[in-house]
Amino acid sequence: MPTLEFKGKQHIYAHHLTVPYRPLETDESRSCNPTGEDDNLIIHGDNLHALKALLPHYANRIKCIYIDPPYNTGNEGWVYNDNVNSTLMQQWLNENTPVDNEDLEKHDKWLCMMWPRLHLLKELLAEDGVIFISIDDNEQHRLRMLMDDIFGGKNFVTNIIWQKKFSPQNDAKYFSDNHDFVVCYAKNKETWRPVLLPRTEEHDKRYSNPDNDPRGRWSSSGLDVKTYQEEYDYPITTPSGRVVNPPPSRCWRCSKEKFDELINDNRIWFGEEGNNVPRVKRFLSEVKQGITPLTVWLHKDVGHTQSATQGLNKIGVAFSNPKPHTLIKHILQIGTDPNCIVLDSFAGSGTTAHAVLALNKEDGGNRKFILIECEEYADTITAERVRKVIKGVPDASDATLQEGLGGTFTYCTLGKPIEVETMLTGDGLPEFSVLAANLLLTKSGNAIGSDTLEAQNSDGLFHSDDEYDYYLLYKPKLEYLRSDDAVFNLERAERIRDVCSENGKKAIVYAAGYIGQRELTGMGIIFCQLPDALHER
Repeated sequence: MPTLEFKGKQHIYAHHLTVPYRPLETDESRSCNPTGEDDNLIIHGDNLHALKALLPHYANRIKCIYIDPPYNTGNEGWVYNDNVNSTLMQQWLNENTPVDNEDLEKHDKWLCMMWPRLHLLKELLAEDGVIFISIDDNEQHRLRMLMDDIFGGKNFVTNIIWQKKFSPQNDAKYFSDNHDFVVCYAKNKETWRPVLLPRTEEHDKRYSNPDNDPRGRWSSSGLDVKTYQEEYDYPITTPSGRVVNPPPSRCWRCSKEKFDELINDNRIWFGEEGNNVPRVKRFLSEVKQGITPLTVWLHKDVGHTQSATQGLNKIGVAFSNPKPHTLIKHILQIGTDPNCIVLDSFAGSGTTAHAVLALNKEDGGNRKFILIECEEYADTITAERVRKVIKGVPDASDATLQEGLGGTFTYCTLGKPIEVETMLTGDGLPEFSVLAANLLLTKSGNAIGSDTLEAQNSDGLFHSDDEYDYYLLYKPKLEYLRSDDAVFNLERAERIRDVCSENGKKAIVYAAGYIGQRELTGMGIIFCQLPDALHER
């Protein structure tokens, strides 16, 4: 399969694996009605580090991801600030920062920025999950190739056209730019299916009941014809006595026997006077109770950029080029169920949270959102907008928004990274639960989260699954880590061996020192030395 090559790819190919883990730290003063575990989240920080921070609790749990990354038109002036471990790459990246229209290698830098983030987003996405990405012509073709590399071309779903403007731009040099794209990929296209959109009054207007059929409203379609076959060529006599034959060189698609069944079941309509060409009745109660999504989204259905700006102004928030929350709500209707988690790692003005809360209010759902915003306006714009739509906007034209959509969120920042260097010096040692969650994800890929992980006994048991018991001898104190108490000694090993013998499992033990793997192997124990175990994945 063809792959996309770009400058710097060899340096960032596995960069997502080397990004240090930084725990989330809550800020109650900026939160809104926080509820604790599994609350909605708004995270202020570099989205690459924030995505890594989410892995221990949310890996393979996110049902729907929407992102609106920089379009890289040269007008955004975005800064590449990933700490890639390459002197040559750092020099190259620093030559033109912020990235602007004068940077001839801006496309390579954009791809370098997106590559590790998309890898982490894929890890967070559930097996039946889906990702939608807004983009324009500037990077759309490169994004498609990048997604083919990371998600696999077989998981491409569609490329949606969104009509972002409703009036022509007559001063355009070539064509009036009236649309953007929304690229859609599934984590696994074999297991993901779009949710059908709700039927509208406009869809149902085509159904009526002129003959008062007890089965309810219906619409009709002509009795289909096909290439001539003698046994399907027969005359039909209408109730008025008119004889109807199929067109020349054609025949009815159904047999005479089948047609008689339809007549007996009152499924043939000859018109109110009984004189029309026969039509088949299709009852509203029997049609698919939803609409298959289209690949062209008109502004009258999902909103446009002008309506998005006007909506923000009414809320009292100023932001350039926002997306309408009705556009994101349309995505959520297609890509979510009522009890799933939605992630937006380029949160901007907080449109995705607004859409989640609006859809929950509309259908009684309990969807959760996670927003990540790296800019300083994460509190004053992103979170502030969400606070307002939760509590209510008195000047809003929409009555529901006036009274408030309800909801909660916890505001978070990123803590100090958990790195080998800091553990060796004792600077910024993580709490037991945070380290345990990270080690569990690193070793097993299990996303449990730190809220429920703590030492259950003196040997440091903190988690069990069908195959392993997990132990961690640790306290966030350098004196303890250097003491004999932190050593995995023979006495502890024998106790754990006996437990394993009883429950038929193996044990994985994390500690700063141990008695030797030769002895432990015979006991069915795998030892992982701290802090080296942090970088196994």
